[in-house]
Amino acid sequence: MAKKSSVENNERRRKLVKKFAGRRARLLAIANDDNQPMDERFLARLKLAELPRNSAKIRIRNRCEVTGRPRAFYRKLKMSRVALRELGNKGLVPGLVKSSW
Repeated sequence: MAKKSSVENNERRRKLVKKFAGRRARLLAIANDDNQPMDERFLARLKLAELPRNSAKIRIRNRCEVTGRPRAFYRKLKMSRVALRELGNKGLVPGLVKSSW
């Protein structure tokens, strides 16, 4: 099980990303537009830098929804390999069969 604070920090980041997504997208569109004057693009970059760092999507860490584990994460299932194996052995994941030969 991951530290509770790490999981909560990640959830806080998710909320910030959702809150600032529109503003960040508008500023990025202006900053990356070659048709805009250079000073407007520069001002957009400065405003973008004033936004909270944790409002950037790249700062979100993929974590297992069952255990909070940050590594060995399967995106399709939103869980780690350890949790997947435990639930698979109990027969709680549809379509998952433990291999044997």
